[in-house]
Amino acid sequence: MEWEYAVGLVSAALAVGVGAGLTLARLRRSGGSARPGAPEGRADIEPDDDRPAGKHVLKGLGRKSLDSLRVGVVVLDAEDHPVLVNPAARAMGLLRSGGAPGTIAAHPILRTLAGQVRRTGVRREVELDLPRGRAGGGHAPLGLHLRAVALNSTHVAVEAADVTEAHRLARVRRDFVANVSHELKTPIGALQLLAEALLDATQMPESAPEAQSEDLLAARRFAERIHHESARMGRLVNELLELTRLQGAEPLPDPEPVSLDWVIAEVIDRTRTTSSAKGIEITYDGPKGVMAYGNDSQIATAVTNLVENAIAYSGEDTKVSLTLRHSDDWLEIDVADQGIGIAPQDVERVFERFYRADQARSRSTGGTGLGLAIVKHIATNHGGRVDVTSSLGDGSTFTLRLPARPPESPSSSPTAIEIESGVAGR
Repeated sequence: MEWEYAVGLVSAALAVGVGAGLTLARLRRSGGSARPGAPEGRADIEPDDDRPAGKHVLKGLGRKSLDSLRVGVVVLDAEDHPVLVNPAARAMGLLRSGGAPGTIAAHPILRTLAGQVRRTGVRREVELDLPRGRAGGGHAPLGLHLRAVALNSTHVAVEAADVTEAHRLARVRRDFVANVSHELKTPIGALQLLAEALLDATQMPESAPEAQSEDLLAARRFAERIHHESARMGRLVNELLELTRLQGAEPLPDPEPVSLDWVIAEVIDRTRTTSSAKGIEITYDGPKGVMAYGNDSQIATAVTNLVENAIAYSGEDTKVSLTLRHSDDWLEIDVADQGIGIAPQDVERVFERFYRADQARSRSTGGTGLGLAIVKHIATNHGGRVDVTSSLGDGSTFTLRLPARPPESPSSSPTAIEIESGVAGR
């Protein structure tokens, strides 16, 4: 993407500008007017003298480079005052009127990101929608990808890329999937009811099963197949709706304390029927009374999906183990099975929508290919992540990682989705 290339130029532009300023200062002190070693007849690029001089104004090549970028750049000092702003940042509305007349201030979300970078020492990236125009106006929100990087112990540079069109297309896609899935629920429900009626009508009497005609037997097989496929389609539609909600079609509920004792008990209860059918034992090992922060039903759904996935890909009379570990900052729930495992080339893709490592086995288990994608989005929405370690024939271990502390609640700024925190990893 063009803005990704432009973002890479920002740091170089800042460095060039600072270097050019230092060089010009040395030349002025020494009385020189040309660059040593410059080819004859070629003049140096002079600073843009038509700009008002000021101690916070970056002149010369670095200033021109920043001004030419379509990516907005704002540099904040230790007091979160903007000391460098390019035209793109002004056009995006990243500045506000300051407390005193004639002064400016950075948008609250920029000040929040800068404070987090100074406090943690790592870069922060978020994507958000900023309202444009007056409240209640017909202007579409401005989609921004913000990246905050520390320049030194006090100054932080915030880069802003316009991703409005990408956000609009994502909303159109989510709305389409949600609308289609909602419309499909009614006919699928009708198919399930009709299939159940056919099964009742073709039920063979126990007294004389040999008296049944071949047509009646064939009709019952077809009815069983229709019932099975309609039930699978119903699960697919429900999971599509759930995934659409998690991806932002509906606002996220406010985080609340969630008892993991309740989550584990709920998960074991939900999966008791399927695990008993295959003779699989579900065990739990971990401390009692641990609290997470988020939405209780979503966390329970995430762990349930992991356990159901482990059951589906495990053999009969095996074991699925749940283990809880916690520290001051993080909670980790491991779901380990003794199943068929995942090939190395498939490990990185198992969280993609509709991706199946074993197509034939997925058809036999009735999977939809959305369960792990739902887990990934739930983990991301809670500020955590999900990882997997596996090898063929040795089972798999999925780890759901969630914050152990309440999320920060800075200022009344637009809801932002954090996509990266500068820490290496998934």
